[in-house]
Amino acid sequence: HEREHDREISELAAKHAEEMEELRAELKEEQRHLLDELRQQMAATHRAEHEQAQLQSQTLHSLELEALRLTLNNMHTSQLELTQSNLRKEKETALMELREMLNDKRAQEVAILQSRHQLEWEKIKEQCLKEKEDL
Repeated sequence: HEREHDREISELAAKHAEEMEELRAELKEEQRHLLDELRQQMAATHRAEHEQAQLQSQTLHSLELEALRLTLNNMHTSQLELTQSNLRKEKETALMELREMLNDKRAQEVAILQSRHQLEWEKIKEQCLKEKEDL
């Protein structure tokens, strides 16, 4: 009876070990699958960030950006918002610099035109004086 009991315990232990191995194999497969999914999501996140910078100049970019934001996790959403904010600041800075440059160029052109006008005025004045003298 003891041998029978020991044999049953051995069988149960073997069955338990076999089931544990099966469960470990299933768990490893599930972990691999989840890691693959995570890698794909990370790759999609990276691609989305890259596309976001290119889509800013297109008229439909806000709709595409919103669709991307809905599919990404919270961390990626905050990264996109930070990137968008930085691009907006760079654009504003570039516009201000361009505006200043254009104002400077306009001021230079106005100064050149005023100088030419003054020279022409002096020339006409001299011509007038010369004609007066001649008369």
